[in-house]
Amino acid sequence: MEEGHNLSIEQCKRVSATQISSVDSFSDRQIVLSYSGGRIVVGGSGMKIINFSKTSGAFSATGEIVSVRYVKKGSSLKQKLFR
Repeated sequence: MEEGHNLSIEQCKRVSATQISSVDSFSDRQIVLSYSGGRIVVGGSGMKIINFSKTSGAFSATGEIVSVRYVKKGSSLKQKLFR
């Protein structure tokens, strides 16, 4: 029953994602999300979470988005971030 995960970035100012299970951490510079395949790290400045629904898995945020990094399930987030 699991559907595919989607992520979209609009003009480097808005990020939207589906199938998100949790928001692990957030600040104005970074948002860390969990989904079935692992984690997503969104980097930028002025980041603000606009919407997150644990029920539907819908997520959206605005800000100046400069990077999106996927971390596979089972990989250490610290190891991936601080190479």
